[in-house]
Amino acid sequence: MQWITSRFVIDLDVPKVMAIINVTPDSFSDGGQHDSTSSALRHCEQVLKEGAHILDIGGESTRPGSPAVPLEAELERVIPVVREAVKLGVPVSVDTYKPEVMQSVLDLGADIVNDIWALRREGAESVVSGHPRCGVCLMHMHRDPQTMQVAPMGGSVLTPVGKFLSDRASALELRGVQRGRIVLDPGIGFGKSVQQNFELLANQSVLSQQPYPWLVGWSRKSSLGAVTGRPTPVERVSSSVVAAVLAVERGASVVRVHDVRDTVDGLAVWLAIGVPANTA
Repeated sequence: MQWITSRFVIDLDVPKVMAIINVTPDSFSDGGQHDSTSSALRHCEQVLKEGAHILDIGGESTRPGSPAVPLEAELERVIPVVREAVKLGVPVSVDTYKPEVMQSVLDLGADIVNDIWALRREGAESVVSGHPRCGVCLMHMHRDPQTMQVAPMGGSVLTPVGKFLSDRASALELRGVQRGRIVLDPGIGFGKSVQQNFELLANQSVLSQQPYPWLVGWSRKSSLGAVTGRPTPVERVSSSVVAAVLAVERGASVVRVHDVRDTVDGLAVWLAIGVPANTA
């Protein structure tokens, strides 16, 4: 299985680690740590040394209750980092739902659009479908970042999450986007209860039966704190690694993480037992 992106064809037969690069003052786990261009680029270089395969750069926090960031502010944060990151020789993803940001970063050579809104904002589909080969990750989110955890989904989420993402991917294919460019994300923590998040993990192999690769982000999420009793994100490294390995074992092709070295090590142990990726 492969992921076609602007400059790279990513081999997904072995799981890939996507490193979170938050150029923000207020992200839930590492807000303010890499919120300048120079510190963000140093972090990019560090995670690549630790084994990251993909960089995911974001200029707006989407933690529950977070306010929207004005377009100009997001551009000011993201553009200088992307301009330099595309020189590092690895795929560069940009975490944004704004079509203007998508177009700007793709013009700079970014490889992947990673959209929590699954291209539902006006103009977003046109940007991606108008590009000859950029990769895209479509994520499931219930409601929006401001209200998603105020009123999470009800009941079982496996079927509605799977159907929503299948429908969004099909809509994009109808606009001429090659299937090999599309990856899906179940949206752990985006409008779902602790129980529902773990339902998605337990049934990741069911989701993975769809004809698209899956990207999953459990890193330092509050659901991990709920089951481990670890109240702060930085205390959830070990549980994040376990969740990432379990997601891969159940068919995920890419895991999006803060703690690259630990996740790379965890996946190395899993790979050492000789189970081919994406067949569990």
